[in-house]
Amino acid sequence: MKLCPECRRLWWPFVVVVFTSSVVAFLTWLMLSLSSVEGVIRLVGSGAVFVGVAGTLAYYVISCMKRHCRHGTQPLHHHQSAH
Repeated sequence: MKLCPECRRLWWPFVVVVFTSSVVAFLTWLMLSLSSVEGVIRLVGSGAVFVGVAGTLAYYVISCMKRHCRHGTQPLHHHQSAH
């Protein structure tokens, strides 16, 4: 998906993606550590959750940015009443 140059410079949506994915992966790691799962399997499972959540959220964020991008277009004029 191509983004306009203005949208490509935004970094904060991707910080939110990484933060959210990290929290979910950490919670997964905690839940797996409560069960008697080996350390390597716990790390692999948490890493897979991080990659899966980050990929899904990044795809969603990019598609929303593309859909709602208003750079380079005229502002939308809503119904203006002639008074």
